[in-house]
Amino acid sequence: MRIGVFIGSMDIPPSLEGQLQRVVDAEEQGFDSFWFPQVFGADVLTVIALAGQRTERIEMGTAVVPTFPRHPVVLAQQALTAQAATGGRLTLGIGLSHKSTIEDWLGLSYARPTRHMREYLSVLRPLLNEEGVEFSGSEYRVHGALQVPDASPCPVLVAALGPQMLAIAGALADGTVTWMAGRRTIETHIVPRINAAASAAGRPKPRVCVGVPIAVTDDKGAARRRASRLFQSYNELPSYRRMLDIEGADGPGDVAIVGNEAEVERELRALADAGATDLLAMIFSVEDATRSAARTRSLLRSLIGRL
Repeated sequence: MRIGVFIGSMDIPPSLEGQLQRVVDAEEQGFDSFWFPQVFGADVLTVIALAGQRTERIEMGTAVVPTFPRHPVVLAQQALTAQAATGGRLTLGIGLSHKSTIEDWLGLSYARPTRHMREYLSVLRPLLNEEGVEFSGSEYRVHGALQVPDASPCPVLVAALGPQMLAIAGALADGTVTWMAGRRTIETHIVPRINAAASAAGRPKPRVCVGVPIAVTDDKGAARRRASRLFQSYNELPSYRRMLDIEGADGPGDVAIVGNEAEVERELRALADAGATDLLAMIFSVEDATRSAARTRSLLRSLIGRL
């Protein structure tokens, strides 16, 4: 299992320079990847393109870019440009976002999310491969091609939690990015469905990139209580609440990976055995913030290449 850093929406530095420095630091510390959410701040594909000029090795990914606000042609142009700027190190994670965001904030329709994603990928993937696209659907009718200098195709992951989206991710994308899905949910719900869909479509075994809050601490109870407070909003979003229910979790604190070094390592090994191919570690603090984060980061660094 590859180990990456996932910078959460509550932890994004306020300055562009601060965001870029986080990626530089992660590369210097040996992490395999660095992941940004696309929330209400800077455009993360632009940030990744800039970070590509200051790094050499680390994979950079989006977890995730909402699809509804961006036409697939526009997103393909952005992604190919970032792919060229990073020398081929971009992984494009996309997702539907949530009905409340798309309808209440953006004023768009969220009426048929499954159809939307299937059509979106049907346009996006050929454009990313620079093959050109001839597609006529209910939502998109696109005929043409892109030519972005120095670009290569980039992998596409879909934020897929429900059965229909997992089927789409397995058949039409390169894998999935999850959040608020615990080890049991990964093993019994996510991995079997996406692997079966990929196999049926004749596609390679997909990546399963698991985003999870993580803290190395000697006070597990305090860590779970803090995670429950920090991530309480995910209890209110139906897609994440369903994942917590599958896990049998009361709230986010129950799916956070917490404990001392040995306990956290044991949980991460079990997560890899459950089928996770990538860890997207959202490091949160419990005791003294600097010491707690450093302790977690130290353990993760020691496990790179060993899980």
